[in-house]
Amino acid sequence: MVDSRLVGPGDLFVGLRGAHADGGAFAPQALAAGAWGVLVAPEHADAARCARPGALLAAPDPLSALQALSRAWREALDARVVAVTGSTGKTSTKDILSVLLARDLRTVASRENLNTEIGLPLAVLEAPVGTEVLVLELAMRGQGQIAELAAIAEPDVGVIVNVGPVHLELLGTLEAIAAAKAELIAALPPGATAVVPAGEPLLEPHLRADVRTITFGPGGDVTLVRSQLNQALVGHAHERFALEPNFSSAHQLNNLLAAVAAARALGVRPEGRVDVRFSAMRGERIALPDGIVILNDCYNANPMSMAAALEELAAVTARRRVAVLGDMLELGADEHRFHVEVGAQAAAHGLDVLVTVGPRAAAIAEGFADRRPRPEHHAVADASEAAALVPDLLEPGDAVLIKGSRGVELERVAERLVESRGRPAVPR
Repeated sequence: MVDSRLVGPGDLFVGLRGAHADGGAFAPQALAAGAWGVLVAPEHADAARCARPGALLAAPDPLSALQALSRAWREALDARVVAVTGSTGKTSTKDILSVLLARDLRTVASRENLNTEIGLPLAVLEAPVGTEVLVLELAMRGQGQIAELAAIAEPDVGVIVNVGPVHLELLGTLEAIAAAKAELIAALPPGATAVVPAGEPLLEPHLRADVRTITFGPGGDVTLVRSQLNQALVGHAHERFALEPNFSSAHQLNNLLAAVAAARALGVRPEGRVDVRFSAMRGERIALPDGIVILNDCYNANPMSMAAALEELAAVTARRRVAVLGDMLELGADEHRFHVEVGAQAAAHGLDVLVTVGPRAAAIAEGFADRRPRPEHHAVADASEAAALVPDLLEPGDAVLIKGSRGVELERVAERLVESRGRPAVPR
């Protein structure tokens, strides 16, 4: 646990240095809250020693020590590890895969956003004795981060869901993004398995002869043979797997294929019901009392995930389809074009109402207006304005998609919608 306010009995508190505070200073409070021990820098050792009894671990760099602890625990568990990354859909793929594996193997998946140099070791350390498979998500903000995380996870299977225009502001080109994602392939030991999308030329230079490769998607090793309603027939080699997922959108079915490929790499034969509770704010459906359906997908956004979310909204049976779309961040020099293209996609899907949130998202209206004469469009400056506007725009039977980059904080809109209807929402 790295937040002293959340520490409880049985926790180890790790005091990390942050931009505004040094967590080690809160070691006495963590011990008072019941932590069995603390891991802090030496300068905080005396204060911790004088506090409530507990184990004291001191290290010059508590973060490096935390990562070393997680590597040691990963080895002690002797569990197989699947590491999942990608420009979009990695969290959903992790969620699906954990369900596929759990029938046959004692499976632990990383929670929510425990996917960074801090979160990943915490996710590993949360795995109990007897864990047979760890499914871990790896985040990528720049060059070298996936390699750092893979050194902690030591994966047996590496899954790259896709490569797309995310973090272009930092990395500059799609080729650089692919190379950063492919650090996962480079980290695999000989004989391990890489799961990659079929026909992705950006990843081809990074594939290895000493690592087994399973491709998924059209033309790949794992394909969607047939789907209808909540049934999906998935093919791999000469086998067929009849699955009944509780989702049907095209992008989630593609994530299902990636998950099936990873499951097959571990020797698991997936079949039957696939009831996935996706992580919060990632394609979460909420039904309100007056027939309004919220597609709460506001954890993050990029051109690929925007296109997938708009396609899912278009497939919803509703009186009207409304999209509340916020800024997509870190897209670099082409950010205006990417936003315009999202607007064109929204128009092509026949959306009835568009609300753009933020200065970059305003360009979405350009593509929307080009394809629809006099569409209903509202532009607001931020999430607070959107939260005040949207409840009055919606009518019974509407479906509303809420999506934008994390920094836009569009969850405020979803929260306000739930509050305005007078009773708790019902997740679907």
